[in-house]
Amino acid sequence: MIDLHGFGDQLLQGAVITLELALSSLFVGLILGLLGASAKLSSIRVLRWIANGYTTIIRGIPELLTVLIIYFGATSVLMAIASVFGYDEYIEVGAFAAGVTALGLTFGAYATEVFRGALQSIPKGQHEAAIALGMGPVRKFYRIILPQVWRIALPGLGNLFLVLLKDTALVSVVGLDDIMRKANIAVSSTKQAFLFYLVAAFMYLALTIISMAFVSYMEKRASRGLTRG
Repeated sequence: MIDLHGFGDQLLQGAVITLELALSSLFVGLILGLLGASAKLSSIRVLRWIANGYTTIIRGIPELLTVLIIYFGATSVLMAIASVFGYDEYIEVGAFAAGVTALGLTFGAYATEVFRGALQSIPKGQHEAAIALGMGPVRKFYRIILPQVWRIALPGLGNLFLVLLKDTALVSVVGLDDIMRKANIAVSSTKQAFLFYLVAAFMYLALTIISMAFVSYMEKRASRGLTRG
């Protein structure tokens, strides 16, 4: 039995925070990815410029810098806005909120390209058939386009989520009590760096294996109707 010197529960709590951060960032990133892909394929030039600028900037900046910029920059921006209304107290953006924003922006930038490719792969006949059936743009998207886009994009999104799961470790630098920070605290207290970093590595690996199994299940479920057809 491995002696974790009483830090076992702390590491498990860190795993819960890590998973919550990853899932919250995934939710934000999926929304941004769909919006970004739609904007890139829009006939409105301004929307295409905004989407291209978003993906270029976010993908060109290291994730760690994005986390730091969001964490420290959001505080400055909020305080500047609050000062306009006469509020002079210090406003601090929480590490979790900053992490979700930074990782969500990053995931969304890469997901934009995945969704864009999936949207472009939908045959034009599908759009024409939906219009012929009298479907409006919103109903056509949710009933016809989105299910096919989801099936096509799922493998790429699954790979992006695995990267996102490991990137959560970066948020520990701004004080989030995730697996990495809990491991660092344990190392500082016990001086057993190899033990606790190895345990942290196995915890990330376990989360990755579970995520891979879930993504594989979702891929099979999404393609089940296509196989039967």
